[in-house]
Amino acid sequence: MIKKGISMKKIVFVLVIIAVVSFTIKQESGFSLSGKTNNLENGTVLYLKDNLTDKIIDSTTVKDNQFVFATKIDKFPLRVLLYNKAFSQWRDIWLENNQIFFDASKGDFKNANVTGSQSENLTQKLYENASTLSFEERNLLEKKFVKDNPNTIVSAFILSVFAADWGKDYSKRCYERFSGDVKKSEYGKRISNYITLNKDVKIGDQYANFVMKDKDGTPKELSKLIRKVTLLEFWASWCGPCREENPNLVKNYEKYKLKGFEIVAISLDKDKKKWLAAIEKDGLMWAQFCDFGVWESKTALMYGVYALPENFLIDKNGKIVARNIRGEELNKKLTELISD
Repeated sequence: MIKKGISMKKIVFVLVIIAVVSFTIKQESGFSLSGKTNNLENGTVLYLKDNLTDKIIDSTTVKDNQFVFATKIDKFPLRVLLYNKAFSQWRDIWLENNQIFFDASKGDFKNANVTGSQSENLTQKLYENASTLSFEERNLLEKKFVKDNPNTIVSAFILSVFAADWGKDYSKRCYERFSGDVKKSEYGKRISNYITLNKDVKIGDQYANFVMKDKDGTPKELSKLIRKVTLLEFWASWCGPCREENPNLVKNYEKYKLKGFEIVAISLDKDKKKWLAAIEKDGLMWAQFCDFGVWESKTALMYGVYALPENFLIDKNGKIVARNIRGEELNKKLTELISD
């Protein structure tokens, strides 16, 4: 029943006006990222880089310590890196399809206050006191967050980073509680790949076999390369500690290769030219493999590798006898195994 003399025509007119206003607001409420900086020169270029693809999305310039990005982005939430060319200022941010404000007017980018993104707000709240925590305390905090917040992509991102560290069983339990949208995200897919591919190999287990393409593009099977003692070495051209360890590996290889020692290297590189250049520069004479998946390398996921350098020492029976062994410790273990 219509009361107080309001006609049907007036109601229809009001509803049309409301619909037009709502549509206009929706059209104007898309993504933008504006902000204030501190002590940056006019003309300083700022970049937005997609952390998943490692590609630059857009750039803008600073004027009077202010900047604006009005970039067209197809998928949200999106984790990006905001930085200047000199990389003296940088910050990871979760972007959402809203008007986001970045306030670094009172300090550097790392301590900026970001508003307008729910995912970023969750992240800021999670880590607001993290600098005072030990590694173990921070790890427990992140575990609790993932468990308590199954419907946010932030949890999927954190779990994708720590899945191998936290273990297959725990990661699977967390993943199963995620919403459908979170599971479909790129981070959700990464976790699913880890759960599916990971063999959960431990010291005392038999090595997990695989087939990969070598530096010449030829598929080869690990089982065909295994010798009396084999070191399965995970590394990358961009990994400083890996490159520092390479001279020691070269010495051990030259010392023991005629006695039945082999190294099989799996690179987590993305750039083939840089990978091949590092092999040549460091004088690496053993079998080299790479699928250019970086942390999504199927072999890395299979072996639960989440940090570099990492390795697995395999004895003549195909049993893993040591993990993450290097330097003089590796030399001693090789002497022991090969003499046996």
